[in-house]
Amino acid sequence: MATKAKASEGVNLIESFAEFKEMKNIDRATLVSVLEECFRSVIAKTYGSDDNYDVIVNPDKGDFEIYHNRTVVEDGQVTDPQREISLSDARKIEDDYEVGEEVSQQVDFSSFGRRSILTLRQTLASRILELEHDTLYNQYKDRVGEIVSGEVYQVWKRELLLLDDEGNELLLPKQEQIPGDFFRKGETVRACILRVDNANGNPKIILSRTCPDFLRRLMEAEVPEINDGLITIHRVARIPGERAKVAVESYDERIDPVGACVGVKGSRVHGIVRELRGENIDVLNFTQNPQLFITRALSPANVNSVELDEEAKKAEVFLNPDQVSLAIGKGGANIKLASMLTGYTIDVFRELNEEEEEDVALDEFSDEIEPWVIEELKKIGLTTAQQVLRAPREMIIKEADLEEETVDETLRILAAEFEDEEEASDKD
Repeated sequence: MATKAKASEGVNLIESFAEFKEMKNIDRATLVSVLEECFRSVIAKTYGSDDNYDVIVNPDKGDFEIYHNRTVVEDGQVTDPQREISLSDARKIEDDYEVGEEVSQQVDFSSFGRRSILTLRQTLASRILELEHDTLYNQYKDRVGEIVSGEVYQVWKRELLLLDDEGNELLLPKQEQIPGDFFRKGETVRACILRVDNANGNPKIILSRTCPDFLRRLMEAEVPEINDGLITIHRVARIPGERAKVAVESYDERIDPVGACVGVKGSRVHGIVRELRGENIDVLNFTQNPQLFITRALSPANVNSVELDEEAKKAEVFLNPDQVSLAIGKGGANIKLASMLTGYTIDVFRELNEEEEEDVALDEFSDEIEPWVIEELKKIGLTTAQQVLRAPREMIIKEADLEEETVDETLRILAAEFEDEEEASDKD
């Protein structure tokens, strides 16, 4: 009787089996199938076919058995040595074989030769890598949008390499990091799974700390009412590290969704703000009414009226002059977030009184004031001469980020325009 053939040191396959055993996410059936496939590949290359071979693999113990199956024929009648064996040779194995019976003879794999053994090890290594890639891809492909934690393993100029609890590699590109982020090797980083690429069977898990889903998931973790389904987050808009707006709705009239999300004295958002490097979070009530939603999205500005172009998804918003800069926000952040949140392109208009009707657009002064200065003033909602003249000097310096001398010279030019008009009026 044949005895089980152990994988000897010469064959040196124990390490390969060990690698398979360490792959906890690979089920036994797949593992055995892959190992058998590798053995059959080598047998086919060596003998031209593996049809009449049986391969039995035991990955738990690191051993295997290979059997060569042949049919017994009369002596001198062997035409295919791979599929047939003479009666006299068969009886050397077992003395009671008869013509027509099948002989199953164990094969010592070491007899295949060093080249075949090397080929098997290379094939095993290749299949192990493929299985690792498949496992990683399957593990993460359905988790896009979830938050994961990883330890910083390598810091590069354009990205961070993180390792999860199982040692899988995760990538956090520089453009997906919050501007205030700074991490050192060994630190734990939380981020959202942005996408899972699988080009050429080589999966890459791309993370993000700037996507809206990161803020959404953080709020779900901090606000029990969201996790319980009592409050829904409908929309999230972010300028990472600066400001964000979140539209929420409660399905229970007894629950104030904004108050529940913010918490007492902001207790529920404090941790989120720290995680997002000081990102200011505005929480507002969601509504299906687009005019009202746009009005709320432009908070803290007070809106007088909203006119919509539904087809073009554009909105014209009318405000008092002193509310325009609030609606636009520093660097245009407030109106940009409102547009992102509502899905409408928002244009802001001042509602003029009789005195303001005699105002002059800043663009008319492009021959006296540098165009870039005019653009900076327009960014903070100051589009006319009267607006600039009525705005506090310190506010202009701070919000438009202009030098004091530049602001003073601009104010002098604009004031002179109206002084000239008054003098002309007096002469008439």
